[in-house]
Amino acid sequence: MTILRAEELTKTFTIGDRAINVLDKVSISVDPEEFLVIKGSSGSGKTTLLTLLSGLDRPSGGRVFIEDQDITDMPEDTLAAFRNQDIGYVFQSFHLVPGLTAQENIMFPAELGGDKDAREKADRLMGRVGLGHRSHNFSHQLSGGEKQRVAICRALVNAPKIIFADEPTGNLDSENGRAILDLLLQAKQESRTTLVLVTHSPEVAARADRIVTLVDGRIEYGGG
Repeated sequence: MTILRAEELTKTFTIGDRAINVLDKVSISVDPEEFLVIKGSSGSGKTTLLTLLSGLDRPSGGRVFIEDQDITDMPEDTLAAFRNQDIGYVFQSFHLVPGLTAQENIMFPAELGGDKDAREKADRLMGRVGLGHRSHNFSHQLSGGEKQRVAICRALVNAPKIIFADEPTGNLDSENGRAILDLLLQAKQESRTTLVLVTHSPEVAARADRIVTLVDGRIEYGGG
């Protein structure tokens, strides 16, 4: 059984009188615990595909299924709760909340779900990634690599079924980039989760189980 399936996803944006097709009938399936990389040049539609697969945006056409549950037309409040519990996100620009400490940023998704063990889970994750001493630091007090580790912990705190990562090493130097990828893959293995990652890096893509390449909004190969 696939954990993630998309059928003929289309995304069209209207600018003035022009309709721009960013994705054109993209179909893809992902197996449980797979590490899938989505590659493509700038403007190929890879980030748009990631936002549709993860439920952060809705397609103009087509369907998205997670564990055979159709999330395409799910009511927004139901979808928000589903995303918070079953999906983790890691972004290139970290997206940490400035007014929260590292610990509080990690706790946030768990607290939204009413988890009374949110603080304990956050502390445990921070210890695993070597950030126990940074619990009470705010984001402006952290390095880029530390911010991304906090973001990964936040993505993992609810033990999601799928982690979506958009260029997670893009704002980091090569050493920190390798460390972050190692951490993601270690977390994937330990939590037995699925990882769907957008990248332009050949080094990152080389470690994937499968690569999907987008060209002008269509899958050139690897759709599965």
